[in-house]
Amino acid sequence: MIRHALFVFAFLVFPSYSMAQDAAQMQNRCKANPALTAASEASSWNGWGADTTNSRYKDASIQLGQLKLKWAFGFAGAKAISGQPTVFGGRVFVSSDNGYVYSLDAATGCVYWSFHALASVRSSVTVERYVNRYAVYFGDAKANVYAVEAASGQPLWQTPVEDHATARITGGVKYFDGFLYVPVASGEEGAGGNSNYACCTFRGSVVALDAANGLPIWKTYMIPEEPKPVKKNSNGVQRFAPAGAGVWNSPTIDAKRRALYVGTGDAYAEPAAKTTDAIVALDLDSGKILWSVQDTENDVWLSACMGGNHPENCPADVGPDHDFGSPPILITLSSGRTILVAGQKSGIVWAHDPDNKGAVLWKTALVSNTKEFGGKIVWGGAADGENAYFGLGPGGIAAVRLSDGEKKWFTPLAPVSAASTHPGQDGPLTAARNLVFSGGWDGVLRALSSSDGHVVWEYNTARDFETVNGVAAKGGSMGAAGPVIAGNMLLVPSGYVGVRNGMPGNVLLAFGVE
Repeated sequence: MIRHALFVFAFLVFPSYSMAQDAAQMQNRCKANPALTAASEASSWNGWGADTTNSRYKDASIQLGQLKLKWAFGFAGAKAISGQPTVFGGRVFVSSDNGYVYSLDAATGCVYWSFHALASVRSSVTVERYVNRYAVYFGDAKANVYAVEAASGQPLWQTPVEDHATARITGGVKYFDGFLYVPVASGEEGAGGNSNYACCTFRGSVVALDAANGLPIWKTYMIPEEPKPVKKNSNGVQRFAPAGAGVWNSPTIDAKRRALYVGTGDAYAEPAAKTTDAIVALDLDSGKILWSVQDTENDVWLSACMGGNHPENCPADVGPDHDFGSPPILITLSSGRTILVAGQKSGIVWAHDPDNKGAVLWKTALVSNTKEFGGKIVWGGAADGENAYFGLGPGGIAAVRLSDGEKKWFTPLAPVSAASTHPGQDGPLTAARNLVFSGGWDGVLRALSSSDGHVVWEYNTARDFETVNGVAAKGGSMGAAGPVIAGNMLLVPSGYVGVRNGMPGNVLLAFGVE
C-alpha cells in the first residue's frame, strides 16, 4: 500500500535554476533558445537504455574512420560523471555529480540552461511530452523526483518518494503512458556496518507518479515485510530485519504484458529476503508483484564486512554482493519468443521467461569463478536481437547468443600502460549496427566488431581537454554512464571514481563525422 505521508508535494523548496549559479557556463550561453520540437527515433537517445526495453541498441551505421571530436564540455566542481546524456530535439540533457542538470546544444555544446537540484544527480534523464510542451524528468541522491521544462529549465514539480535517510535514486526514471516509474536505492549498506547504527531498515522500492503533476499512484517495496526489531548488539543498539533489495537500475517496461521489470540488490540484514538479488515483475497499473525469481540466495552484505573485517553488525556468513546493478533487457527473438536477459555481478548472464513467472531459460557464466565477491558485470550490457554483450570488471567483453545462451566470443582487454592499475570494463555497453562500444576503467573508449569482437577503433579520454565552456576538464575512468548514439553523434561522459578508486574526471565528449 502507498504510505501517503512519504510524499510531500512541494513547489516552494525548488533550488534556483539561474545561470548565475554556475558562472563558468556564462562564457558559452547559447545566443538563442529555439522551440523544442519532436525528435526522430534515429536522432535521439532518451533515458538510460534508449528505449523502454533497455536494449541500449541503435540501428545506426557509425563511420568510425570519419569520427572526430567535435566539442568537449566541462562540469565545474565535479570529480565524477555518473549521469548518462539524453539526446532529444537537437539538445543534450546531462546530469553531473555537482548537482546540476544541463541543457546543451548538440551541435556546438553551448548552454541553453542549467538546473541545480537539492542533491547530486547521478541518473540519466528522460524527456517526454508535458501537456503542450516537453519536460525533463530525473531523480537525485536524496530521493527527490523532478519535472523541469525542457525548453527553459524552469521547474514544474518536485516530489520526494522515500523518507529513509539513506535513500537515493540512481537509476533513470522511466516514462510510459503518462506515468513515471521511479527506482529507489540506498546507501545503507555503507552505513550498516557501524555498531552504533541501527542496522538495517531500508527496503528498495519502485514508485509510480503521475507525470503531469508528480502525485503518487502506487509504491511497492521489494521486500513486502516491514523491518522488525531483532537482537540488540553489545552497544545496546537495536538491530532490524529484513532489509535491502535496493533498485539501482532503470525499470524495463513490457507494454504487451502491462508489466515492469527490475533487478534488485542484496540484503542488508539476515535472513536475506527472497526478493533480494532477484528479477522482479510488477503490474504497471497497480504495482502488485506478479512474480519474483531469486538468482542468488542468502546474499547478506555490508561494505564494512569486506576483506575479513567482521564488525558486530555483519552477518554470520557474509554474502558475495551479487546484486543486479543493471536492468534486465526485454527482447523478442526471431522465433517470436520474448525473454528477459540480465547480467549479474557474479559474472553470470541469466535469461528469464516473462510468460512463465520468470522461469530460468538459460544461464551463462562469463568468468571462471562466479562464487567470489561481485563486480564482474556491474552497469550492464546491450543487445542487438541476435546477441547480448557484456563488459567484465576483471577485463574484457563477451557476446552471448540470445536464443540459447551460448558464448559466441570473448575479447580480453588489457588496460593501456599509462593506466595499468585500472583494468576492467565496468561501464554499460552500447551497441550499434555491427559495433559494440565500451568505456574502460583505463579511460579508453573502444569500438569492437559485434561479429567477432576484434577492436576496430579506440580513443583515450584520460587527458586534459579544451572545453567550449571554458571549464578546466579532463577525462578518467568510465563507469556508471555509458556511450550514447544519436544520429551521427557519439557522446561519451568520462570520469568516474566508483568503489574501485577510479580515475576522476569531469568532461562530456561529443564525437561526430567530418
